[in-house]
Amino acid sequence: MVSDDSPVLVASAPTSIEANAIASFLVDAGIKATVTGSFTSGFQAEAPGWVRVVVRKVDLPAAEELLKKYRDIEVDWDQVDVGQPES
Repeated sequence: MVSDDSPVLVASAPTSIEANAIASFLVDAGIKATVTGSFTSGFQAEAPGWVRVVVRKVDLPAAEELLKKYRDIEVDWDQVDVGQPES
């Protein structure tokens, strides 16, 4: 029997940066999220893979709903502070 606290996949991304952004978005919304598989992403290993974002089974419906909204967010890059260019 799978408990409500069992980890389930909610999203995956090709890099740990993207997966961590997704997980941070969920955590900021009050959903515990964890990133797994970072060592096999991109060129960090000889057998590249995707990075997984997992949540508790009980949180899966809320996480999926939030991620639908996340996909629709448009960023106004003129309003984002990306720091000073390197010289």
